[in-house]
Amino acid sequence: QVQLVESGGGLVQAGGSLRLSCTASGTIFSINLMGWYRQAPGKQRELVATINTDGSTNYADSVKGRFTISRDNFKNTVTLQMTSLKPEDTAVYYCNAHAVVQTTQGAYVGDFWGKGTLVTVSS
Repeated sequence: QVQLVESGGGLVQAGGSLRLSCTASGTIFSINLMGWYRQAPGKQRELVATINTDGSTNYADSVKGRFTISRDNFKNTVTLQMTSLKPEDTAVYYCNAHAVVQTTQGAYVGDFWGKGTLVTVSS
């Protein structure tokens, strides 16, 4: 199994910045894709940004130019630097990892989620 623990959420004024971090642990053979998703009240969970092992990234149009995703492959961490925050960025942010997990029965590919961290942007 893979456990993902997020940190860094909080309350910030519009125009401010926050940095979210997520660390993966467990019987991990490899992590292919890591990313951040968010879910605002009454809305579906949506992609924010993803990053592959080679450093290639993908961003939602709504955060391009304001958010930056990065990862440390050795430490199994992924970070989301958020700047120029807007009230519409308010949501619970979830870390995601698409990983190969090693078990006593062999290896399998799974999609894992953290419990989420709340980001609130006040106007």
